[in-house]
Amino acid sequence: MGYAIRSVILLGVLTGLFLFVGNLIGGKTGMTIALILAGIMNFIAYWFSDKIVLAMYGAKEIPYEEAPWLHKMVEELAQRANIPKPKIYLVPMEQPNAFATGRGPSNGAVAVTAGILNLLNERELRGVLAHEIGHIKNRDVLVATMAATIAGAISYLVNMLQFALLFGHSREEENNNPLSLVASIAMIIITPIIATIIQMAISRSREYMADETGARISGDPLALASALEKIHNYVYQIPTQVNQGTAHLFIESPLSGQGIWELFSTHPSTEKRIERLRELARQIGSYAY
Repeated sequence: MGYAIRSVILLGVLTGLFLFVGNLIGGKTGMTIALILAGIMNFIAYWFSDKIVLAMYGAKEIPYEEAPWLHKMVEELAQRANIPKPKIYLVPMEQPNAFATGRGPSNGAVAVTAGILNLLNERELRGVLAHEIGHIKNRDVLVATMAATIAGAISYLVNMLQFALLFGHSREEENNNPLSLVASIAMIIITPIIATIIQMAISRSREYMADETGARISGDPLALASALEKIHNYVYQIPTQVNQGTAHLFIESPLSGQGIWELFSTHPSTEKRIERLRELARQIGSYAY
């Protein structure tokens, strides 16, 4: 529940930033135009993102006959989560990873790479699948789209300010208002950074939430902790081409940062995730790995 509230607060802060910047730069008209343009782009992404992402990574749906054990595992977890059984896809990628996509529980899909099937044991894989089903249950694609829409609108407003500075002011106006020019340049630089940090914080919060949701669905937080430890140790040893715009989908992102760079990462550090899962295991009871 805490992660959900945190996401709402961060979305509120991002919206507040949009309103503040919009009033300063474009007024109500500029704000409306920016929000409409960003909304259209993300509306398309929201409705077609599942097909786009699956095609991008060459994912193929796994027939029941090829892996009945996998289908039964996903079906059991979906029942425990009280959502329809998502479709299952195989990504021909040696890097151990997995992701979920789809607008919501009624059209969700989970995708696993060939690498993760070779690396994890059945219990660990169940923990990973429960995490991905947690994303579907929590409607994280919708939350990510909302955050991207607002952040995108802020970017449009900043671009409007850049255009105005380049073509909308005379040299005389610039000379008469040096402080205004400096403030505008500072806003162009700082505002997108702040919006990105907030958007990434929302993504990390949803990742923590999916960890907890998945652990409660499976009833085995330590299975996911063990899986994350293995995946983290292998993911950087087996580099792969991952589109930066889809990095947030994966259970372990190759683009994750450390230290201060974690502010710009779509995922919290694996160490922190494992620590929280172990604490959750102590709370609800689980067997050690």
